[in-house]
Amino acid sequence: MKPTVFIARRIPAIAHHLLEEHCELRVHEGLMPPTREELLAGVQGCSGILSLLSDRIDGEVCEAAGPQLKVISNFAVGYNNMDVPELARRGIAVGNTPDVLTDATADIAVALLLCAARNFGRASQDVRNDVWKTWQPLGWIGKDLVGFGEPKKLGIVGMGRIGSAVAKRMHLGWGMQVLYTARSPKPEVDKELSATHVELPKLLEESDFVSLHVPLNDETHHLIGAPELTLMKETAVLVNTARGEIIDQDALTEALLSRSIYAAGLDVCTPEPLPADDRLLQLDNCFLVPHLGSATQATRDAMAERAAKNILAGLQDQPLPYRISI
Repeated sequence: MKPTVFIARRIPAIAHHLLEEHCELRVHEGLMPPTREELLAGVQGCSGILSLLSDRIDGEVCEAAGPQLKVISNFAVGYNNMDVPELARRGIAVGNTPDVLTDATADIAVALLLCAARNFGRASQDVRNDVWKTWQPLGWIGKDLVGFGEPKKLGIVGMGRIGSAVAKRMHLGWGMQVLYTARSPKPEVDKELSATHVELPKLLEESDFVSLHVPLNDETHHLIGAPELTLMKETAVLVNTARGEIIDQDALTEALLSRSIYAAGLDVCTPEPLPADDRLLQLDNCFLVPHLGSATQATRDAMAERAAKNILAGLQDQPLPYRISI
């Protein structure tokens, strides 16, 4: 008999095509993520699990699946939904889908920066709500991305692949001066982009635009809170395409309400989606989109292919091509 693989949502067809020849597929068909009960029931008897960030994968899931469970692959680069140490203790191979999101996510970060800085959210709503009656000399005024006399400063918090790609776009395209945080200076980035490695407080104090690109962990949870937001310029724009929990969302809401920072562009939030009555949704200086970082056809197909290849390798007791290690 073929081994059974649980897929926690419909994903691009390439994954199904790769897997169905070798496995019996059990797919959660709903638009919404499986509930905890649906997840535990769905994985029963499965040898592989293809999960999403919304699925908490831990020892309880392994127990529900049974002793034949060999491999779990996350349809994501991040894996903070997975108890990786526990899975490793149980001898289960664990994978993700790295190295495919860089350009797509960098593009979204740039788009959010542009939209938040140039007041696109309010302007678009005014068009749709029939508020736009004529060209207005004082209407929908935003912030310049190109400095008059001095270049604008872009602060990259986390100069990894995506942070570097955003910095390159803004430095070469708009002539921005790049400041960045990282565990250590990156001479190649310094040389290519005339960038400067600084500590977070200095970056926040000096940057006109701040873009977050750090993974979510104990060190980065609420990395940007009320004290950090207080350091930022009143004219500054904050962009987050990493994880919602990196920002203290209540503190951000207060900063936007009080106009102690100019605007925010968010591809991620806490929770996702936000409740309909969340105050962030009422703010015209918060431009929010529904976690679009990887939302291009080529990127999602590549993620699906990597996730499927991880599952196939794990079922055959082969090393995962995109393995998570601790």
